[in-house]
Amino acid sequence: MKAPRITVVGSVNLDLVATGPRLPAPGETVTGATLARHPGGKGANQALAARRLGASVRLVARVGDDAMAEEATALLRSEGVDLRACLADARHPTGVALIAVSADGENQIVVAPGANAALRPDHLDSLVGEALICQLEVPVETVGRATERANGFVCLNLAPALDIPDAVLARADLLVANDAEASIYGERLHAGPGLVAVTHGARGATLIQGGRTLAHAAPPEVAVVDTTGAGDAFVAALTLALLEGRPHPEALAWACAAGALTATQAGAQPPLPRRAEVEALLRSRPPVSVDPLSR
Repeated sequence: MKAPRITVVGSVNLDLVATGPRLPAPGETVTGATLARHPGGKGANQALAARRLGASVRLVARVGDDAMAEEATALLRSEGVDLRACLADARHPTGVALIAVSADGENQIVVAPGANAALRPDHLDSLVGEALICQLEVPVETVGRATERANGFVCLNLAPALDIPDAVLARADLLVANDAEASIYGERLHAGPGLVAVTHGARGATLIQGGRTLAHAAPPEVAVVDTTGAGDAFVAALTLALLEGRPHPEALAWACAAGALTATQAGAQPPLPRRAEVEALLRSRPPVSVDPLSR
């Protein structure tokens, strides 16, 4: 099968990750953490995830003209993601995410977007590829322009939850949101004709269309270390599985497995799984997958 071509329009960050015994309450200081640096940003994470899972991937993004940019894009470059449209901006620094991770793998994230906020609609050339993936860590108007220019399958990851025009939501063939994001968008998620995937953390994910549940899948049981990046692996895997024509329950289970594997190691990008790893996990621990339409 020819590898699907995916264009990702989105963010590139350098993640500074502090892992400690627990997450702080508001106003509280928690000490005893260890610090690590990892490439990240939802756009970069999803681009690398799609590439490792077998797609041909192009990333449209902005980074700073600084040393952090090289560190933030190193894995993308080494894995063969097309970075010709990931350009340096001399006026803004590379985006940075400050991530606190607890001993049980939960996280809190604060992002300083830097050059990501400078990715403007006029920076987009004609988008080439069978599919487009966007998130909301770059300006909404840029996401809107990208979806207008897309001539194929469009996946929109509604993270972080921002006000976005109904026309952009309606253009998406696939909307992805977690429970909290889904509650913010409410019925607007289901107003269009496309698919909606709602993720529930360790409880898996549900695929919906027109308000009707198509499938639910629970992820294979794994030892969770850090959930950073798991949602991005899910987005890339589900998009790729649908492009490959997999049935809805199978596509959803495949995406849940990719997300689960990502949570077994620290950082967003280093643990993003390859196709063979996802397939091996599903063979060893068959997913709990339900197709309501078959009942």
